Amino acid sequence: MAKESVKARERKREALVAKFAEKRTKLKAAGDWVGLDKLPRNSSPVRLHNRCKITGRPRGYMRKFGISRVLFRDMASDGKIPGVTKSSW
Repeated sequence: MAKESVKARERKREALVAKFAEKRTKLKAAGDWVGLDKLPRNSSPVRLHNRCKITGRPRGYMRKFGISRVLFRDMASDGKIPGVTKSSW
């Protein structure tokens, strides 16, 4: 499980990206590169990293569910994810 400070930092980045998204698109359309440089670095969507919403794990992230592969397997085995069943043949 990721440290709370790492999860908080990622949430802070998400908030900055949302806050400056409209301003960033206007500056890009106008070609104002100096104005873009003055925006905070963490307001760039490239700096975001997909993390598990529950544990904060950065690797093995499944976009469709928003959780890591480890947690997905546990939840699917317990039947907590609707429509997902363990395959058998």
